[in-house]
Amino acid sequence: MDRLLRRFVHLVEWWAVILLILMVTVVSLGVFFRYVLEAALVWYDEFASYLLVWLTFYGAVVASYRQRHIGFEAVVDRFEGGTRKIIDIVGECFVLGFQFVLFYYGWQLTEKMGDETAVSLVWVKMSWVYSVLPITGGLMLLISLVRLVEIGFVKARRRGDQTAWSGSSSE
Repeated sequence: MDRLLRRFVHLVEWWAVILLILMVTVVSLGVFFRYVLEAALVWYDEFASYLLVWLTFYGAVVASYRQRHIGFEAVVDRFEGGTRKIIDIVGECFVLGFQFVLFYYGWQLTEKMGDETAVSLVWVKMSWVYSVLPITGGLMLLISLVRLVEIGFVKARRRGDQTAWSGSSSE
């Protein structure tokens, strides 16, 4: 499961790279048209904003998988054993709760936007733009569920390893 999730997150990371390249291209075009051709593009600012939002949320999926979000490592790393596991589980449950909210209300917002369109890009439906919320919320929800299983499994396995140690230096 972890291997499949790692590959999928790698695809999400490449998607974020594509979004970044697209955003840089759109902004560069906007600057070129405004300052070189003196003919501003009416759509580039709004489109670049949507790309930035998408880049941020898909980047958050990668950061969540790599455990690079803000945390209190200086405090948590001082705990050992069972206390550390409890703190990890409680913390991951809070993260899981936030991701469920992001997924659920993002889904509702995406449905409510329906056929609304962007201001300067009438062919872009706002439901497409807001779809990033339930998609990334669902992905991060999956990552947190896998992490909770790993935290519980490692805790159970370590207990078993301590009682079954044979004394060999190769273990």
